[in-house]
Amino acid sequence: MTHFREHALLLRHIADTGLAVSELGFGASAIGNLYRVTPDEDAAAAVDAAWEAGIRYFDTAPHYGLGLSEHRLGQALRHRPRGAYVISSKVGRLLVPNENPRGVDSEGFVVRDDLRRQWDFSRDGVLRSIEATLRRTGLDRLDIVYLHDPDDHWRQAAEEAMPTLADLRGQGVINAIGVGMNQSAMLARFLRETAADVVMLAGRYTLLDQSALDDVLPAAHEHGKSVVAVGVFNSGLLARDRPAEGMKFDYQDAPRSLVDRALAIAAVCEQYGTTLPAAAIAFPHTHPSVVNVTLGMRNREQVARNTGLHHRPVPDGLWDGLRRRGLIRSDVPVAGAGRGPA
Repeated sequence: MTHFREHALLLRHIADTGLAVSELGFGASAIGNLYRVTPDEDAAAAVDAAWEAGIRYFDTAPHYGLGLSEHRLGQALRHRPRGAYVISSKVGRLLVPNENPRGVDSEGFVVRDDLRRQWDFSRDGVLRSIEATLRRTGLDRLDIVYLHDPDDHWRQAAEEAMPTLADLRGQGVINAIGVGMNQSAMLARFLRETAADVVMLAGRYTLLDQSALDDVLPAAHEHGKSVVAVGVFNSGLLARDRPAEGMKFDYQDAPRSLVDRALAIAAVCEQYGTTLPAAAIAFPHTHPSVVNVTLGMRNREQVARNTGLHHRPVPDGLWDGLRRRGLIRSDVPVAGAGRGPA
């Protein structure tokens, strides 16, 4: 059995919220049976291993396994000191009875489809969703609540859901509010135009895609808000030491040009004594607004791998080396600007 050193991860503060998250987070989509079944005992062992490794930020959502992820995460954390960790969930996909079940969920999770997702960013929908999440997790409160993928629902999300979350924050029911999306342009709008404290940025500040430097990251810096980075492997292309054809980029087969680019980055990583996945995890921390990188983890072995990669040394000089070769943008912040206690 792998043993972990407890409290081995630095804590970073989400601006103006009083919350401190470990710089590596546990993404709980996989324990909602994403793509394949994860046994109950593996899910529980993954959360326990993450705790032993010093991870103190855990993220879930109703969408993940139609509530299974929330249930499992809540069960695994229930005996932990409530003030010792931060948990986030999401609203916008309300779970309602499925009148026409076909047996298995159609959105990537291997679970029964007795429930279905219903887009709802109304005040009532937000309140009902949070109440249901608390019931499924068995916890007394949530620390962070994100709007989940409001791409096609800007007006209701910005004008109804976000003010509802702000009211709950003002009442002390939750500590921080935000938005999680795969795109960066609308996230920047939420940072600039709403009461959001933090955004969950998926795949747009990675070794292969730094487009968030055009909008989200400047907005976060300008307004003193925080960013949680997810999807740092861009669906898998950055997850191995040596990328290969057939690997995924943003949920699709990666084009040859991107595979070649990833291979070129991997070669530079090797020259600097590190690996591509280790660099992929470290890279978002180059920006001072990024407080956390959250990775999906299914079992104890994945926790061991991810925490090992996180702790693997990645020299600051790597970023300069990648800039010189034109493999990352020239406006990536200077080495050492982001990672470290805050």
